[in-house]
Amino acid sequence: MSSRTEWSILAVDTGSGETLVECAPDLLLPTASVAKIFLLHHLAELLDEDASLGQLMLRKDCVEPVADSGLWQHLDAPALTLNDCARLVGAVSDNLATNVLLGHVGLAPVQAVARRLAAGGSMLNDSVRDVRGPEDAPMLSIGCAADWVAYFRTPHPTVMSWLAPSTDLSMVSAAIGLDPLAHTDPDHDLRVWSKTGTDEGVRAEVGLLDVGGRRAAYAVICRFPGEVIPVLAQMRAYGTLILDALQDSNAPGPGPAR
Repeated sequence: MSSRTEWSILAVDTGSGETLVECAPDLLLPTASVAKIFLLHHLAELLDEDASLGQLMLRKDCVEPVADSGLWQHLDAPALTLNDCARLVGAVSDNLATNVLLGHVGLAPVQAVARRLAAGGSMLNDSVRDVRGPEDAPMLSIGCAADWVAYFRTPHPTVMSWLAPSTDLSMVSAAIGLDPLAHTDPDHDLRVWSKTGTDEGVRAEVGLLDVGGRRAAYAVICRFPGEVIPVLAQMRAYGTLILDALQDSNAPGPGPAR
């Protein structure tokens, strides 16, 4: 792993195609949970073919327990519909729901979706694991900003519906000032659909920001060796830059990523 902080950043006005901010957009970095979007996209395409699949009941005990992000591990419900599992992944990046869904559809079809949608090599490498052994993929996912901006310029609407209630607004989206628990409707003409990724030395956020009908697809990915607070501050600064650009503001943005 690099001993210096590395960034892959891109934001594009989806209407005009104007680049709003850019730094090494093709650099592949670890992205933790971000590539769960490939799983959601695969599910959305399956539902396009047969909407009844969304009501299929999936049991939580069909996979090994997994900790960290998510709610299902804390709930009594022994089974949820496929739709509800996808909603948990979109809203709280639920690790248990992710693994249950991957157990149902398989990793290989999800990776085929990634290869089709992400020309730059972004990929979901594995299911979520509490401990990664030498025989496992070294990281859950990798990605570059260019791939995720390309995705969010023309996202699948069902995936967007699952991402709409995402509760993690701690990174780029922190600049927008929305209620992290209630922001599916426009607030002061602001809306955001996003997916974040968090791991040791990794912070990433990708998504779509709407300001009064003007939209930016964005991705800010960082791998860093030190303290997280400066990284989060810089990510929020990039969020401010993107927000100001969509509002036609002349306010200064953050300095270059280092």
